[in-house]
Amino acid sequence: MNQKARKIQQILDKLYPSPSIPLHHQDPYTLLIAVLLSAQCTDVRVNKITPQLFEKASTPKEMILLSIKEIEEIIRSCGLGPKKARAIWELSKMLLQYHHGKVS
Repeated sequence: MNQKARKIQQILDKLYPSPSIPLHHQDPYTLLIAVLLSAQCTDVRVNKITPQLFEKASTPKEMILLSIKEIEEIIRSCGLGPKKARAIWELSKMLLQYHHGKVS
């Protein structure tokens, strides 16, 4: 990291020592999914959608048991439903295949 970037990081760390995360989540995986959903969508809308989604599937293993269509039906009001549903399903599958279902 160059000197200018370090200085900016120091300033930000001082101004925002513990920034809050506005997206409701339970763990790194659910935060990752919430962040994915937040593209082109408000945090308020994401927070309305994720409880229903995470009730059905809150782990990569549970998520790939849902069809992409099922995921899309839940997240539709967030916008870009078909693409986001496929991305959530594919991401969950890759986490299982390559990272033992863990987000680190």
